[in-house]
Amino acid sequence: MLADSYGRVATDLRISLTDRCNLRCAYCMPPEGLDWLPNPARLTDDEVVRLARIGVEQLGIAEIRYTGGEPLLRRGLPAIVARTAQLRPRPEISLTTNAIGLARLAGPLRAAGLDRVNVSLDTLRPGTFRALARRDRLDDVLAGLTAAAAAGITPVKVNAVLMRGRNDDEAPDLLRYCLDHGYQLRFIEQMPLDAQHGWRRSDMVTAGEILDRLAPHFTLTPDDPAARGSAPAEIFLVDGGPARVGVIGSVTRPFCGTCDRVRLTADGQIRNCLFARDESDLRDPMRRGASDAELAGIWQRAVAAKLPGHGINDPGFLQPTRPMSAIGG
Repeated sequence: MLADSYGRVATDLRISLTDRCNLRCAYCMPPEGLDWLPNPARLTDDEVVRLARIGVEQLGIAEIRYTGGEPLLRRGLPAIVARTAQLRPRPEISLTTNAIGLARLAGPLRAAGLDRVNVSLDTLRPGTFRALARRDRLDDVLAGLTAAAAAGITPVKVNAVLMRGRNDDEAPDLLRYCLDHGYQLRFIEQMPLDAQHGWRRSDMVTAGEILDRLAPHFTLTPDDPAARGSAPAEIFLVDGGPARVGVIGSVTRPFCGTCDRVRLTADGQIRNCLFARDESDLRDPMRRGASDAELAGIWQRAVAAKLPGHGINDPGFLQPTRPMSAIGG
């Protein structure tokens, strides 16, 4: 198992396939983008699948989520998903994406074995989308959502980050849109993971504020808390159900005590927390000929050192060196 000293066991593996992205979302990276990893530094398809196999066969990983940057930019994504689906015991396979290109790839990804998809959608207004993402691609995102649902990659989940003074008035509209289309919406507090290190607590729309913005339009009832398990979202029934909405209060309502996630970056580094400032290298030992057992041992030691929490609310908190686009959600 991948156990830490606080009794948590990691069963959910997030694998970043690339640090590249075709958007420039204001809370993630600067308008000019970032210096991307050179190709030799990134894990190959075979290396990704080998580490996924070690996680599943030897370390108890039960869910694998492919992330980025933007994972749809990874040319071999359908083949990686198909090879992952052949692992035993078969893990649940999901994808976090901005959905640009999903209209074309939803069918092949479903055929390859993709089980679920999470799509980032922060606004329904074209002008606001251009201002936030610095690209005019809202229609592509909406088309990707439609294609995912049509391909049977359900439930389609939508992730939304509200930013004060920019899209924080859209919470009711986003929820109504998702209810009308059968998508499951999750609002996420903006986290200090931007490349510019410009995050300010005062700019963050909190979980409590999000619920306050929804309350005049919907009746929200807390779902059974026992059903939450290690999931990051607090779930609420909408107007009595069965529809639900989630709120992920990573900053104001941290859930570190039940975290079951571990992350593998596109260049083969294990991160035991999204906000970790230390990493453990699997790529270089693997390329030097390390055995599966040796790689599993490095991985186990990395997770064993996990801290009790992310520390965002500590006075001495420092953002991780890598931004979100280089870590993977």
